[in-house]
Amino acid sequence: MRVIDREGVDAALDFPDLIAAIEDALRAEITLPVRHHHAVPRADGDATHLIMPAWHRNVGGFLGVKIVNVFPGNSLRGLPSVMGTYVLMHGDTGAPLAVIDGTRLTLWRTAAASALAARFLAKPDASVHLMVGAGALAPFFIRAHRAVRPITRTILWNKTRANAEALAAALSAQGIAVEVADDLEAAVRQADIISTATLSTTPLVRGAWLKPGAHLDCVGAFSASMRETDDEAVTRARLFADVRASVLKEGGDFVQPIQAGVIFETKIEADLFDLARGGVTFSRKPDDITFYKSTGSAIFDLAAAALVAKAAKVLP
Repeated sequence: MRVIDREGVDAALDFPDLIAAIEDALRAEITLPVRHHHAVPRADGDATHLIMPAWHRNVGGFLGVKIVNVFPGNSLRGLPSVMGTYVLMHGDTGAPLAVIDGTRLTLWRTAAASALAARFLAKPDASVHLMVGAGALAPFFIRAHRAVRPITRTILWNKTRANAEALAAALSAQGIAVEVADDLEAAVRQADIISTATLSTTPLVRGAWLKPGAHLDCVGAFSASMRETDDEAVTRARLFADVRASVLKEGGDFVQPIQAGVIFETKIEADLFDLARGGVTFSRKPDDITFYKSTGSAIFDLAAAALVAKAAKVLP
């Protein structure tokens, strides 16, 4: 059995190939059991323990499970809030093949899934990308969206400006120019694509700020008690999900307005399965505002882990 660290994950993946692999996985015969979701009481803020399995139903595939811990208090320790481990196994025998850095894998696959959604939903000429949040996901989202849309301007906003400045400097060294914004409203009003990756429990992005044709890409609020957008955002936008059932259970940006009677479940037009399989044909008018909400899926992890395993020559 191989151990593949973050360097191995980075060496194996690039966004064009990973986005394609996730789209292929959405069309494939893959079983996705309901993930286990457990609250872990903590004095510094409740943590979350997730167990996310998936497997290919066809002969010669993989079986995998990701174990994820979300500890909001880790930011005070200088540690990532989200950490995980991925175990990849032989789909026909169950034999373990590799243990993969699940934290790194999650960063890659989450950004790639959002980029796939943007490829379906965002304006083809979207050129201004706003990243809300300067955490571990931010640089991945910035690169992923550049793989599917002609982004020429990247804006970054974070509650703590110093963290945004540090990330902007790091990306500049990689050849990606990033503007740090102080005024979130002004930044949202300029953006064609707005990505949010925070642990906020109260709205940050207001629907009134969204310009016609904007695309919202919200992945940070992963439980029903969390949200990054307000009610006006969901009433103004056309709504989409990564996995409909998961978002209707755990995606606070949609769950809370549904529970309040602001919108109905039927306002969610499609999820990534529908879009990838052609079950729903999406057509946008120039002024349509689209809103993609993601809570994550084990199918994204399995697709990414399979790419890593093939690059490392760890095959069933």
